[in-house]
Amino acid sequence: MRMRPTLSWTPAGDLPPGTTDVAPVADALSAGGVLVVSGAGISTESGIPDYRSEGGSLSRHTPMTYQDFLGSARARRRYWARSHLGWRTFGRARPNAGHRAVAAFERHGLLSGVITQNVDGLHQAAGSGGVVELHGSLDRVVCLSCGRFSARRELAVRLEEANPLFEPVPAGINPDGDADLTDEQVGGFRVVPCTVCGGILKPDVVFFGEAVPPGRVEHCRELVREAASLLVLGSSLTVMSGLRFVRQAAQTGKPVLIVNRDPTRGDQHAVTRVALPLGAALTAVAGRLGIPLGGEAAPQA
Repeated sequence: MRMRPTLSWTPAGDLPPGTTDVAPVADALSAGGVLVVSGAGISTESGIPDYRSEGGSLSRHTPMTYQDFLGSARARRRYWARSHLGWRTFGRARPNAGHRAVAAFERHGLLSGVITQNVDGLHQAAGSGGVVELHGSLDRVVCLSCGRFSARRELAVRLEEANPLFEPVPAGINPDGDADLTDEQVGGFRVVPCTVCGGILKPDVVFFGEAVPPGRVEHCRELVREAASLLVLGSSLTVMSGLRFVRQAAQTGKPVLIVNRDPTRGDQHAVTRVALPLGAALTAVAGRLGIPLGGEAAPQA
């Protein structure tokens, strides 16, 4: 279950220090069978901020919880107004060198799978296939009454039509696609219902306080069991949704490698933590392996 985020976790003094040596990561990849687990940090170079770094969105923003969304029409209006605006930024985001590196490693047969905690779709836009979206994706919408799924772009058109004068300037955009707006800016934003049954629409993402579907978790656990090693990219591992896979790998003797600039909650389980920006680190790894990353991918539809 994703709980309401906090900044209460602080790294212990005896955690192993970070390094700038990418050789262990390159060695693990050259051996193959690497399962990637990615977090918000891999998308920061695409213009999407993370949660917990210095200046991260949690310093100014508490994401919508599942309980608030279900329990309050006002909360749903606030969410959809902010998310509608944030979606424009997500739609313009392009995969960066980190995403392209992961896709290149997959093309060369070095990965056993990719699990992402992100909801931005940038791994797929970079060319990765079979990505497990642990927390869902912002490009899908589900009706909580009839269960119908629809494309987010279709909802965006309906919301534009219902709110033709809605053009506030946000204070920032967050990793969950939520723009920072005041109550005054949200104003009289109109939320639209399901076109089939008139029910409440929700993005197909796991909100804080909502359980990740058990089948999805078990699928990820199976991927960990089948992997030769685990490579964490851009996650602080503060919440259990990602940390549990690190613990599972470590408990079964599988090497855990982390690329994250700041200390993480999983460092004690890792054989190394590369404290470099994701793009630079994975570009260096690709260079050591003689793998070209290719050009910049097209923006998402």
